[in-house]
Amino acid sequence: MNTPTRINIDHMTERSDLAAAFRWTAREGMHEGVSNHFSLAVNADGTQFLINPFGRHFARIKATELLLLDANDPATLDRPDAPDPTAWGLHGSIHRACPHARCVMHVHSVHATVLACLADSRLPPLDQNSAMFFSRQVVDAHYGGMAFGDEGARCAAMLSDPKVRTMIMGNHGVLVIGGTVAETFNRLYYFERAAETYIRALQTGRPLRMLSDEVAEKTAREWEDYPDLAGRFLSEIRAMLDAEGADYGD
Repeated sequence: MNTPTRINIDHMTERSDLAAAFRWTAREGMHEGVSNHFSLAVNADGTQFLINPFGRHFARIKATELLLLDANDPATLDRPDAPDPTAWGLHGSIHRACPHARCVMHVHSVHATVLACLADSRLPPLDQNSAMFFSRQVVDAHYGGMAFGDEGARCAAMLSDPKVRTMIMGNHGVLVIGGTVAETFNRLYYFERAAETYIRALQTGRPLRMLSDEVAEKTAREWEDYPDLAGRFLSEIRAMLDAEGADYGD
């Protein structure tokens, strides 16, 4: 591993993107205390990754403060700046087992968590946003407690199919994966919006008009082929933070 000083200046573009995503997640109210985590792989096989430090609020995350961890290092929790043990258990397990999961974002956002508490936690194709997740989500219906080692490994095993990019964690929250910070944050943002629409629609007590499977799949593919929507979204987030003089890139 590199020295601590060098670690904090490597991967600065990735660090700044991830720090901006933390800041905007807090702005959108999708965080919970200091209990949620984002991570980003920075080496070819995905086993070395950046993650937020233990106990730091999303609204204060800075690029140089992000920890660089090795998913295959058994002494990680013994280091002076050890990560949150549940972050290590969940994100370490995913980066160890799922090289396609370059970026991993896990939150307990309100509407995603409400959905995760329903007996049927699937997000159905109710509208254009929810169609993004059609046949691309998995529901973990076997919550077994906080995501320490065994629980984290169990969750990671459910993400082995590269087509599945969203895990609705029953009785817990939501976890999304992607190839970049922009792609993953975009998916997280739209999942929360789609979950809110679905929950509010259920609250009306009136019959819902679902999309057909054919239209839902067509729309999901159109989302996937959309020209760099996610990249532009993150670029605008960074521009807005920069205009405010935010120190996320420090």
